[in-house]
Amino acid sequence: MTEIRKKILEGVVLLLVAGFIALRRRPLANLVATLIFFASVLVGLLGAWFHLHRALLVDAPSGQVVTAAVLLWAPPLIGPLTFCLVGLLGISAAWQEDPVDSGVLSLLGGRKLKMPLPKTRAYYLLTALFILATLLSSVLDHARTNFANPWLWAPTFIGVFAMVVTFAMGAFSHVQRADLLTYVAAMCLMMGVGLLGAVLHTTHNLGDLGTFLDERFLRGAPMLAPLLFANMGLLGLIVLLDPQPK
Repeated sequence: MTEIRKKILEGVVLLLVAGFIALRRRPLANLVATLIFFASVLVGLLGAWFHLHRALLVDAPSGQVVTAAVLLWAPPLIGPLTFCLVGLLGISAAWQEDPVDSGVLSLLGGRKLKMPLPKTRAYYLLTALFILATLLSSVLDHARTNFANPWLWAPTFIGVFAMVVTFAMGAFSHVQRADLLTYVAAMCLMMGVGLLGAVLHTTHNLGDLGTFLDERFLRGAPMLAPLLFANMGLLGLIVLLDPQPK
């Protein structure tokens, strides 16, 4: 796992390099970025398999090798798959759409690739998948406490609402102003619940006495996990940027 983390860090550095290369040689930058994002997809698939392998009780009787309780307490199966979504989103972003909102990507050598959907609609659908993965991870984590704290229902309801709204934005070819306002409100709610969750997780780990114990932060409520909701909200707002190159 340490080696995988090193590869991820290397990929981040290479993407930054590709960004600078794109200022002068966009096709070369696209090729470098595509290779990195394909590697991200591979990491996601491998990570999901490793997490599933940890959850399998290979010595258990037939019918008990995989149980709901084991999956609930196992390493998150959905978490690594977000690397796959990042890879798909990155590959789509790397190659220019010409003309804008046509769904036609310009590849190397002047070749064209017709996609099923225009980029903007595809981004909405990918963002909806991101939100779904975040929502499921949140539900599985909070199910360990049987949702004893009423605050735990907030990310569930807001996550479902944001996912449905985002999917609808990608599913329909034409949207109204009211639809856009609802979508922006959903993304703002995602960011708000993410920040609130980070505060509540930190408060929970500090305990009633407010004492910092590193073990509680390592084994207790994951402090950074709620910020995935904030990240999804920001990603959703980025989709609203003008796709026309400046």
